[in-house]
Amino acid sequence: MAVKIRLIRIGKPKQPTYRVVVVDGRAPRDGRYLDRVGIYDPRQEPSIVQIDNDKAVEWIRKGAQPTETVRKLLEISGAMAKLKVATGQIHTVKVKPAAAADSEE
Repeated sequence: MAVKIRLIRIGKPKQPTYRVVVVDGRAPRDGRYLDRVGIYDPRQEPSIVQIDNDKAVEWIRKGAQPTETVRKLLEISGAMAKLKVATGQIHTVKVKPAAAADSEE
């Protein structure tokens, strides 16, 4: 089963809002989905992107393939950076907080 992370259109005619969902790749665009990961509303200024980064990273690690549009939304929300840190593609350095550094002096 090819699992994809893609958009499902909801809302009235001429007023689209989208859900970011995990679906079987063979399912229709607005068909049943496995899990809801977030919401995308392009009509607002600025656009609203609300994605549960933990769920998105979990599904991608399981093998789900995001579509091109969803990949851009995941980059905006920070899920792709979180995935790269989790897989070791990006190394992070922990820095002491400024308050702790001042108290040591």
